[in-house]
Amino acid sequence: MTLVAGVDSSTQSCKVLILDGETGAIVRSGRASHPDGSEVDPAHWWRALGEAIENAGGIDDVDAWSIAGQQHGLVALDADGRVIRDALLWNDTRSAGAAAALTSEVGAAAFAERTGLVPVASFTITKLRWLADAEPENAARVAAVALPHDWLTWRLRGYGPADESELGPVLDELITDRSDASGTGYFDSSRDEYDRELLSIALRRDASDIVLPRVLGPAEHTVDGGGRRVAPGAGDNAGAALGMGSVTGDIGVSIGTSGTVFAIATEPVRDTSGTVAGFADAAGGYLPIVTTLNAARVLDQVAALLGVDHAELSRLALEAEPGSAGLVLQPWFEGERTPNRPDATATLFGMTLASTTRENLARAAIEGVLCSLAEGLDAMRDLGVDAKRVLLTGGAAQSPAVQQIAGEVFGLPVVIPDPGEYVALGAATQAAFSLTGSRPAWSPKILAELAPGTTPARAAYRARL
Repeated sequence: MTLVAGVDSSTQSCKVLILDGETGAIVRSGRASHPDGSEVDPAHWWRALGEAIENAGGIDDVDAWSIAGQQHGLVALDADGRVIRDALLWNDTRSAGAAAALTSEVGAAAFAERTGLVPVASFTITKLRWLADAEPENAARVAAVALPHDWLTWRLRGYGPADESELGPVLDELITDRSDASGTGYFDSSRDEYDRELLSIALRRDASDIVLPRVLGPAEHTVDGGGRRVAPGAGDNAGAALGMGSVTGDIGVSIGTSGTVFAIATEPVRDTSGTVAGFADAAGGYLPIVTTLNAARVLDQVAALLGVDHAELSRLALEAEPGSAGLVLQPWFEGERTPNRPDATATLFGMTLASTTRENLARAAIEGVLCSLAEGLDAMRDLGVDAKRVLLTGGAAQSPAVQQIAGEVFGLPVVIPDPGEYVALGAATQAAFSLTGSRPAWSPKILAELAPGTTPARAAYRARL
């Protein structure tokens, strides 16, 4: 039996799947937690990866492996391969001012044309500018810049500081893929090239000597210290799209810690407003995406406020009429990435004696999260993205109320895939591809297909933007 391993190193945890490379059947799996926060020592990820691999029975018997993971996080390395400071994650908004400054200096239209995105606090380039301004002594030590999955792949292949690794600090052995590189703010996925001028602008110094991970295409691979094939990995959303077998016309909507709406496109997408980021996918195409900071945690918070679990929150929401009797929750509890309002707070509109009920509040929370994501889908459609159906995933996707209301809010058929670790599955798909040269025909089981409906919630939500 040929075995492949796929890893998902997410914000919250590390998951490892070991699959039969021919059938896609899960042979064994492992998991380990990550610490909370938006600033994390990457050593925690390294320890969690080792623990998750051990819990999965090890990878000595696998033929190929690949790591996918959270995007945008800044892992700055010095010339000895040591991490200079704790990594700033995608959800760290301290670089909002840096994002605005970079956009002003370069121009939103120029950024969109050169990289497919306009800077917001989430992107790596803004964290580099923050580092240059807030910690210039650390910025001066930067010899290489990696993303979380790049760094973990490098370490698992056997590289790292001389006293921590077998192969030593060979920075030129850092690798990445198009999807993760496309979220940095200094990579052009239409030409598959880094834009070092933008990197220099961000760091306020000549960055021509800084090592950036070599970008491997979907058909390329390298090897680890044991001679096993190592696929390039992927950003989490690109990994999930690959794991679900998404094709043009599919709209992936994930409701987890963050909310995401992404599509598969054959041509690069450029949005000068910055609403839609023109990322690359993990299969050689493109992955236009909209990401929100406020998703499942909004439902957690409202459920806690009402003193109920998620099953009861769902039941309450389905007791209310569509539109929640005019109650509208704008769910920007932690600021927001899309739209770019890092200092925003949540607001509850339309409160009357009649509308302010437990049932309406439960429904307004779900409608607010979904309407926020639906605004992103509309922005994609305005740019010509094809949208035929929604593939709804993430922890909140198992809620009956979320499933039903999603069909009403998006106005498209909603498909509920079997719950699974699709990011890790996407990484395993890459690993299998590295062995055979062709994409395996794995596909998720579909639990439900819901017909589209209509709801007044969209109009009420849009009126409050």
